Amino acid sequence: MRATRTEPASTSRPLTLPALLARRAAKTPDTVAYTHLRNGEEPGEHTTYGALHTAVLARAAALSGRAATTRSAVLMYPNCLEFIRGWLACASTGLMGAPVQVPTRRHAVRRLRTIADDAGTTLVLTTREVRDQVLADFGGLPDLAGLDIVATDDLPGTPRPPGAALPAVALSDTALLQYTSGSTGSPKGVMVTHANFWANARETDDLWPLGDDGTIVSWLPFFHDMGLLLGVVLPLWSGRPAYLMTPEAFIRRPARWLEALSRYGGTHSSAPNFAYDLCARGDAPREELDLSRWRVAINGAEPVRAHTVREFTARFAPHGLDPRAVCPAYGLAENTLKVSGSPGGTEPATLLLDAEELGRGRVVPLPAERAGTAGTTTVTGCGITVGDTRVRIVDPRTRRAAGPGEVGEIWVSGPCVTAGYIGRDEESERTFRARVHGDEAAGPHLRTGDMGFVRDGQLHVTGRLKDLIVIKGRNHYPQDLEHTTESAHPLLRPASTAAFAVDDGRRESVVVVVEGDSRLLRYAGEAEVAAAVRDAVRRDHRVTVDDVVLIRRGTLPKTTSGKVRRRACREQYLAGTLARLGARTEPVPS
Repeated sequence: MRATRTEPASTSRPLTLPALLARRAAKTPDTVAYTHLRNGEEPGEHTTYGALHTAVLARAAALSGRAATTRSAVLMYPNCLEFIRGWLACASTGLMGAPVQVPTRRHAVRRLRTIADDAGTTLVLTTREVRDQVLADFGGLPDLAGLDIVATDDLPGTPRPPGAALPAVALSDTALLQYTSGSTGSPKGVMVTHANFWANARETDDLWPLGDDGTIVSWLPFFHDMGLLLGVVLPLWSGRPAYLMTPEAFIRRPARWLEALSRYGGTHSSAPNFAYDLCARGDAPREELDLSRWRVAINGAEPVRAHTVREFTARFAPHGLDPRAVCPAYGLAENTLKVSGSPGGTEPATLLLDAEELGRGRVVPLPAERAGTAGTTTVTGCGITVGDTRVRIVDPRTRRAAGPGEVGEIWVSGPCVTAGYIGRDEESERTFRARVHGDEAAGPHLRTGDMGFVRDGQLHVTGRLKDLIVIKGRNHYPQDLEHTTESAHPLLRPASTAAFAVDDGRRESVVVVVEGDSRLLRYAGEAEVAAAVRDAVRRDHRVTVDDVVLIRRGTLPKTTSGKVRRRACREQYLAGTLARLGARTEPVPS
């Protein structure tokens, strides 16, 4: 399973992204670097390293004048090769690129402007087609006023004149402003340096070697940290080909992802847990699959569900998928991406735990025969760290190291930890330069805001610190209540619920918001669904749900990467603005 690692030509010393591209273009100019899959299926546009380098230099020369007047640029591209050219052109001129989703609704235009203002720029780079469409749809909105929207595929196609040098770019320079998804607050721009990208790509290849035959297939959006590093940076770092499709092509028909892996011999790919769930439960692929080459299927960006891993591997093992290929992982933008991961060729680690003890912050394993019984919960391991990345489990209140068998906040140190949030010095100091009390000599750490524990060398993530629901002194992780809810009735779907607490001044009340549609109301009814949810949550967690709210499908607040925005959902609940399917249901008497 584990391939022999092939060092890229430049690994004798770290290089900036422009220097790495120049090295690739000099040594392998005719090698195809990236191929875009038209409709997620057939090969469309592709670029070699030589052609990519020439195009990047041309765009960099055209942008060099603007680089003298601004320090950053918003990257408003779809998942296309022009994004790669535009971003690397920015990196070559010293501009910090800030990727955003192409807006299709007014709130996305507002987010674009918020990011541009936070990044201190009016420069927006995109394609000609996207520019014209956005201006046609939203040109009259005040949020677009004053923005300089430039189509990089319209820029002059010749490199800089002889003797005209581009600015020198250092490893410590910021190559990207990765704006956080906003699941727990307003978006913040994470300053990712060239050195951060180099370190994270190297550690990723240490953990999941691409080898001489590695091939990357990705549908993840480039404006998300996992899509950018694994779909753009890692192919450039390793010199291995990447086949790229749009997220829309995947969402319309998830089996396209698996068909592309089969058709192009994909060895490495990644996705959040919900994508594996969609494939496991979705329609059959249109063609016979051969997934025998797929040796690293990274599952990250949201809680990894043990049942999803089992269902996915069971369905596709007959198509050659090795069950050991699924690699649960943990990462975040503030660490560039990867923190830990399960090495390929090993079974994902799972632990059956006493749910009540876990709620008290203690890790108490249970025998396997207790699986599926009340008072138990299963936690999937997110693997090990490699290289110089280190993880500490720390009590978030005392900032002292947690003891063995205790849950605490995950703190991270190492070369992948980024430089902080742009323009937020105080918050950066609190988040990126925390020190463990009693062990200050260990140096600064990144506070992730995620809770977890380490057992047998494996990191296990239990949930977000800010999302904890505390009832009668016990901690409950909302994703556990959400999973129980989604399994409570056959007409409920995965990734369609949000659980949170509301304090009315006397006590904490538990609210569960559930997406539904007319079919659910027609065949089940709101009262039946609400009763099923309450019964299941009471049985599995000994928690009384005070309100079950059914809302219209597609209206649950989520981030651009698909994570549930529980705080935003809670705010809408309190404001009475959720798109309800029916009226409030009264709790069933205990």
